Amino acid sequence: MSSVAAALVVSGSVSAGAVGAGAVPAASAQAVHDAGRGRVVSVVHLRTLSAWQVTAELKSDEDGPNWDTGTVRYGVDTYRVVYRTVDAKGRPTTASGLLAFPRGGERRLRTVSFTHGTELFKGDVASVSTEVWGQAPALTYASAGFAVVLPDYLGLGLGSGPQAWMDVPSETTAALDLLRAAASYAPTVGRQLGHEVLATGFSQGASAALGLTRALQEGADPRFRVAAVAPVSGAYAFRDVAFPSLLDGRADPKDGVIYTALALVAFNRLHHVYDSPGEVFRAPYSRTIERLLDGTHTGQEVMAKTPDTIDALLTRHGRDLIAHPTGGLAAALRITDGVCTGWTPKMPMRLYYAEGDEQAVNGNSEHCQASFRARGVDVPLVDLGTPDYGGSRHLGSQQAATGAVVRWFASLG
Repeated sequence: MSSVAAALVVSGSVSAGAVGAGAVPAASAQAVHDAGRGRVVSVVHLRTLSAWQVTAELKSDEDGPNWDTGTVRYGVDTYRVVYRTVDAKGRPTTASGLLAFPRGGERRLRTVSFTHGTELFKGDVASVSTEVWGQAPALTYASAGFAVVLPDYLGLGLGSGPQAWMDVPSETTAALDLLRAAASYAPTVGRQLGHEVLATGFSQGASAALGLTRALQEGADPRFRVAAVAPVSGAYAFRDVAFPSLLDGRADPKDGVIYTALALVAFNRLHHVYDSPGEVFRAPYSRTIERLLDGTHTGQEVMAKTPDTIDALLTRHGRDLIAHPTGGLAAALRITDGVCTGWTPKMPMRLYYAEGDEQAVNGNSEHCQASFRARGVDVPLVDLGTPDYGGSRHLGSQQAATGAVVRWFASLG
C-alpha cells in the first residue's frame, strides 16, 4: 500500500482579484451578516473525554508511534457544527466542521485553526470519523488549553457536492466562517474566543492555513488576528516543484496518480481544464475517474480502481499538460501557488517538513521560504527528521509536527 493510500485509509471561488491570488477580499461586518456567513445551522455534541481518556486515545494509534501526550492538561468536549458559508463561486451553501474545547482553563481562549490534509471520502474528516488520525490534532490542541476549529472544507463531512480540492479561496472562506460560527457558539458552553488565532495545517491544509492567515492579515474579519502560523508539509509550488516531482520519480508513483487525478478533476470543475475526460485520461479511467473522485468512494476503492503509474493514467496530452500547464490548469495554479507569493506575513511563521517526504517533496517548503525571503521575511524551516507513520514520512510529519507545534504555540502565550 502506498503512503497516500495509508493516509486515505487511516483518516487519509471567491475570485482572486486585486488583493492577490488565493486571498479573500475584506468584507464589511454588515455584508457578512447579510450573507449569513458563519451562522450556525446545527450543533451536535459528539464526545466528552477526561484528560486520562485523551491520553489513552492518543496512545492507541496502531499505525505509528504514539502521538505526543506531554501537553495534555485537560479533558476535551467535541462538537460537530454545520454552518453557513459560500461555495467556490461565492454562492450561499453550508459546510461542516469540528469544534473542540478544553474542560477547564480560562473562560476566554486562544483558538487554533487546524486545516486537514487530503481526504477522498466525505466520511473521513474529523467531524464524522472517530479514527485517531483525524481526531489527534483536535485532542492535542484542546487538551493543552486551546479552543480548536477544524473545517471539513466544501463537499466533505456533511457538506453537499464534490469537494473543491486545493482551491485555496474556498478553503479559506470555509475556515474563516467556521471561526465565526465557533465564536458565536462558544458562549453557549461557557467559553469565549479571544482575538488571537493560531493557524496550522497539514499537506493540503498547509496551503489552507496560509490562505486563512493572509485573509485575516488583509482585514477579512477584524475580530480575529493570526498570532502565529505553522504550516506542515505543504505543496506550495505546484508548477515549479509538486507537478515535476510527480513526473520525475521523486514522489511515490501511486501517490502521483492520485494527486494528478485529483488536480485535473477538481481544477476542471472551476477552471475548465478539459472538455472531456478522454482528453487527459486514458481508457478505461476516462469513463470512471470523475465519479470515483466524487467523495462517495473510500480511499481503498480509489486505490483499487486507479493505475499504479501516471503514464498508465494520462494521455500524451494529459501528461504534457501536467509538465507544461496552460489554459485553465495554469489559471488554477496561479491561485494555488499564490499562498507564498505576493504578500508579506507580519506574524511569526515556521514551515515544518520531514526529510525525504515522498508526497510533498522538500522543495515545496524551500520554495515557500525563498518566496518570503525575497520580500524580506526570514521564515525558518523546521526539520522534523524522518518520522514514520504507516510507512510514510509525509504522514509521519503530521504526527511529529502536532507535538512540536502545540509546544510552540503554548510558548507564545
